[in-house]
Amino acid sequence: MRLRIATFNLENLDDRPHDPALLDRRIAALRPQLLRLDADVLCLQEVSASEKHPKEGRTLSGLDRLLAETPYADFARTVSSGPHGTGPADVHNLVTLSRWPPVETRDIRHEFVPPLAYVPVTSDQQRPATVDGRFDRPILYIRLALADGHPLHVLNLHLRSPLAAPIPGQKKSPLVWRSVAGWAEGFFVAAMKRDRQALEARLLLERIFDAEPDARIALCGDFNADGREVPVRTLLADVDDMGNPDLSPRSLVALERSLPDERRFSVRHAGHVVMLDHILVSRALLPWAVRAEVHNEALQDEIFDARSGPPLGSFHAPLAAEFIVPDTAQSRPAS
Repeated sequence: MRLRIATFNLENLDDRPHDPALLDRRIAALRPQLLRLDADVLCLQEVSASEKHPKEGRTLSGLDRLLAETPYADFARTVSSGPHGTGPADVHNLVTLSRWPPVETRDIRHEFVPPLAYVPVTSDQQRPATVDGRFDRPILYIRLALADGHPLHVLNLHLRSPLAAPIPGQKKSPLVWRSVAGWAEGFFVAAMKRDRQALEARLLLERIFDAEPDARIALCGDFNADGREVPVRTLLADVDDMGNPDLSPRSLVALERSLPDERRFSVRHAGHVVMLDHILVSRALLPWAVRAEVHNEALQDEIFDARSGPPLGSFHAPLAAEFIVPDTAQSRPAS
């Protein structure tokens, strides 16, 4: 059986009532990229949910329009919940589309790691309030049943961006800081939130491995970190970092490592290239991997090109991984 797993940050996909033509232009750019992925399981990030009629709640109307007239329109759809746990958030929802209906779906938010309780040291208030340490988004988990009898665990992840978190009294406006110290602390808090959610994802992985030592796992999404940074290293759990070969079955592998260095990037940032989006797989799924792809040929620069307005497509490149999975549970990879 051929299995293709993909991930794509759609860069604030929104059905804006004040500019309906913008979505049409974005669909013209994004839909061919989705079709090129030819995915069986597709993890999407940054999907907005509009509320055109308050009594009807928020809907993913922009995504509906994007997926119309594509095979993905008929896929099973799992959507992350907002901060109150009911219905999607207004922005930055996670959506996982799958050719097969999931056996299980879950939102993971502070299930293993409690919200950060942090009192800022640069606040200008006499009794500064604790910084809001809740994760911006949950981890979206689904479990699928493959034809060979093994489950496939898919985690859709969008970690906190490195944009500095607000510190009470340290901002002149939403994008202008009062002091270097305040900005530095905000940057530090943002990094802590990102790293703590990576830890929560790793602890979720450990629960899966506890129940299923040979679990087939794909962890996909926008990590806002490259392979050398703490979040990715936390999730990979390389043997070189742990120093214990007996733990290697619980390590993950970044599939972009199979690509040449000059192709290994998913974002252009101020003239530099960086790999912020990843597909990590467990050792049990790795033997069936036959191809990794990063569709970055026409990628715009998220700093330089953003000056002319929002992207028609996305400032993130889509990623795909292809696997050939045997049809019987008795089959094993060739040695």
